[in-house]
Amino acid sequence: MSAVQPSLQPADGGFRFDNSWARDLPGTYVAQAPNTAPAPHLLVLNRGLAADLGLDADVLAANPGWFAGGSLPLGAQPLALAYAGHQFGGFSPQLGDGRAHLLGEHVGPDQRRWDIQLKGSGRTAFSRGGDGKAALGPMLREYLISEAMAALGVPTTRSLAVALTGEDVWRDAGRLPGAVVTRVAASHIRVGSFQFWAARGETGKLRALADYAIARHDPDLVGEDDRYLRFFDRVTQRQARLVALWMGLGFVHGVQNTDNVAVSGETIDYGPCAFVDGYAPGTVFSSIDRTGRYALGNQPLILGWNMAKLAESLLSLMDDPDAAVDALNATLDGVAAQYHSHWLAVMRAKLGFVGEDPADLALVQGLLTMMEAAGADWTLTFRRLADAAAGDATGVRMLSADPAALDAWLPQWRARLAPDAASRMRAVNPLVIPRNHKVEEALQAAEQGDMTPFHALLAQVTDPYRDGPGREAFALPAPSGFGDYVTFCGT
Repeated sequence: MSAVQPSLQPADGGFRFDNSWARDLPGTYVAQAPNTAPAPHLLVLNRGLAADLGLDADVLAANPGWFAGGSLPLGAQPLALAYAGHQFGGFSPQLGDGRAHLLGEHVGPDQRRWDIQLKGSGRTAFSRGGDGKAALGPMLREYLISEAMAALGVPTTRSLAVALTGEDVWRDAGRLPGAVVTRVAASHIRVGSFQFWAARGETGKLRALADYAIARHDPDLVGEDDRYLRFFDRVTQRQARLVALWMGLGFVHGVQNTDNVAVSGETIDYGPCAFVDGYAPGTVFSSIDRTGRYALGNQPLILGWNMAKLAESLLSLMDDPDAAVDALNATLDGVAAQYHSHWLAVMRAKLGFVGEDPADLALVQGLLTMMEAAGADWTLTFRRLADAAAGDATGVRMLSADPAALDAWLPQWRARLAPDAASRMRAVNPLVIPRNHKVEEALQAAEQGDMTPFHALLAQVTDPYRDGPGREAFALPAPSGFGDYVTFCGT
């Protein structure tokens, strides 16, 4: 990857584009401009993120076309990227950005490189018969959930803006306002990006992509003889930590396909995702996940499966394939242990433990067994345990349908607590998450032109840990009449 040129000058709104993908990876994309939006209107602008990126939010707000399609900031070089993917276990050799345009790579004040991508911005060479557009609800969902995840400390793509296009789209739900979300990512390099070139036997493009990914995400490996093996190990480590963080929050991604797995270790593509209320490992929210492949409890297993597909794609880059198979398999054999280590560290922190004790795993499993039997609310369970650590045990009875089991578990848990456990637990266990009923309430209101519930919910989920008055309505699970929650892959 070419180095950022020091002569770069701020362009419109502070954008400083240095488009290394377009420059260094010819043939791996189609140069294509977003569709023109007939009446662009900026609905949401992330001024905090804009400031972090060194952008002038006032200038951004004055140019809604940049975020809806049709006009481009100076230096943008829009591309639709090629990639493949295993979708629910079946391989699709050509997917690609069917409704997204990478505007370019913005170089921030800290010299970090960020992809700026429009999603829902119209047809590309990879649209496969689709219109390339998106409805407002899914775009607001991506903004809301991704910003909540960032506030929760989970590696994630970010959302800079949501803009209305002024053009309606037709979906199963009928006629809906069209919209575009602007996504900010460390990169959009996916496992499926490698699969695309490996499946075609185009080793030259595969090697160029791998070297580019290494330069962008693991620059200390550039030029090393064993860089592809070590890169694979780094990706598995990042993904193991990411999935452990998801599990600690009760987050179900919903479409853990290989084209939705970023080698940067960021959560990407917020389609039919949701957070569980009552704990049940078999929880599925996606309307198209009919077998439970991507259920809450299966996410660690799919992590290993996806990493195996990356390993297969990288094999042709190895000088000694036989030795490489052994090395790649050794890393794959260790993925479960990597995940388990990260997950147990997450759970220890959630329970107020410091250090490690061999009995911790049994304590965690004992709690999860009680929670599953009781259908205990995942998020509130850990906040009520924090209250109990502070001396208020009135809420812990909801954790278990078996009082005797709870009475046996609590003293063992208390014996492991750090002296400042309550404050530690409140710092890592959110009070407020994007509860499914509140998300739907906000999106439905927005589709009717009322953004007030969206902004109220956004303010709450981006400040997830704080106690305080007025938060009760956002902290409680769905009312009994809400029913089973079903999401759709609308993004």
